[in-house]
Amino acid sequence: MAVGVFDLFSVGIGPSSSHTVGPMRAAAVFAGELRDAGVLGSVASLRVDLYGSLAATGRGHGTMTATLLGLEGYHPELILPEEVEARLAAIAETGVLNLAGASGEGVELPYAVEDMVLHPLTVLPRHTNGMKFAVSDAEGNIVREATFFSVGGGFIVREGEENAAQQELEESKKELPLPFRTAAELLGRCQSKGLGISDIMFINERASRSEEEIREGLLHIWSVMEACVETTLKREGVLPGGLRVRRRAPDWLERLLKEDKDRNDPKYWQEWVNLIALAVNEENASGGRVVTAPTNGAAGIIPAVLYYALNYAPGMDKASQKDRDDVVVKFLLTAGAVGVLYKEQASISGAEVGCQGEVGSASSMAAAGLAEVMGGTPGQVENAAEIAMEHNLGLTCDPIGGLVQIPCIERNAIAAAKAINAAKMALWGDGTHRVSLDEVIVTMRETGKDMSDKYKETAMGGLAVNVVEC
Repeated sequence: MAVGVFDLFSVGIGPSSSHTVGPMRAAAVFAGELRDAGVLGSVASLRVDLYGSLAATGRGHGTMTATLLGLEGYHPELILPEEVEARLAAIAETGVLNLAGASGEGVELPYAVEDMVLHPLTVLPRHTNGMKFAVSDAEGNIVREATFFSVGGGFIVREGEENAAQQELEESKKELPLPFRTAAELLGRCQSKGLGISDIMFINERASRSEEEIREGLLHIWSVMEACVETTLKREGVLPGGLRVRRRAPDWLERLLKEDKDRNDPKYWQEWVNLIALAVNEENASGGRVVTAPTNGAAGIIPAVLYYALNYAPGMDKASQKDRDDVVVKFLLTAGAVGVLYKEQASISGAEVGCQGEVGSASSMAAAGLAEVMGGTPGQVENAAEIAMEHNLGLTCDPIGGLVQIPCIERNAIAAAKAINAAKMALWGDGTHRVSLDEVIVTMRETGKDMSDKYKETAMGGLAVNVVEC
């Protein structure tokens, strides 16, 4: 299907969309196929091979444990945090995996994290995030096998089906009333129809959902973002993983409530934005429930900027609940439209193009959403998205210890502020500018290709090797 707003914003678990959500989704698909084919009864053994970035930073990103959950038949958008903890504890204690067991008809196998085969220096041709599954019978004959690639944002592609998937994508786009692949095409649609960017996206979404479903779905996405913040503000101590990174969000909230008692003093806007971004990404780093936006590593940027829109944009202090809901819907539709451009023309995978593809894309999407809800023209909105990405070009992905903590958490707060400034700069212009969003997206893609692999989510360069972990 054509990439839509609910593909770019999906509920899952942390800490990584490409290294946690994608592998869980691929494993769940494989397990489901075994069940549907009726071959579970003949399965006696399982083999999982992880390649490239999945193997290099998989432990810090929760890849192995997420894969186990997927093999049990759990899907990232449905599993609850308490189910995650319960099943992983059971597997660790017994050393037994219940293959496809979430459906109630699984088969128990002796299998645990340490049984996975890691190939950190081997990159499969399609993508650095490769994984292979194979099950065999009691005689050692392979019953079924499959290779998947986690290509960013929780999206997965099966080996051998890339061309078919691309063809299906192109065919499904023909069914859209107002399809677009580039920003130029998107702006052309806006001009010919006299509509805003969010309107174009809304019309396309209506090809597969009712207006009520779209609105309710987007408001649900925002509610999960808000719940994510509320959950992490109750947590204290340090983040898991061994780096002993202190949780800052609860202390920040306590101080802000003392200094900005009514939560409406405009001089504290950036502190509140920082808090939201940090809170979301601390919850993500904990393996909690977050919204992929468009990735988990960049999950805090869009909710932080949307919080700014709802609390500091002109007129919001007198807005009704319906008006506020309208802002949420318009913001996410616009951000989604820009996300489509990155997904279509470049990549949102840190393992493929560095953090410019994750934090940079999210910052660009957020800037566009803010510019739209603040009354920007399509040209100004496109300009806001361009400014935000232009100043995230070349951003590397070098997580210390392979954990989505340093520099990832602070990076979300910085990128949120960049998005807000980009929107403000664009709104002070008339929409005309020298560098187009399409040119910046292509530049991001080419920069990612030229970037050394050690700076693309392998924990083999940058801060990951220059900072002592303990």
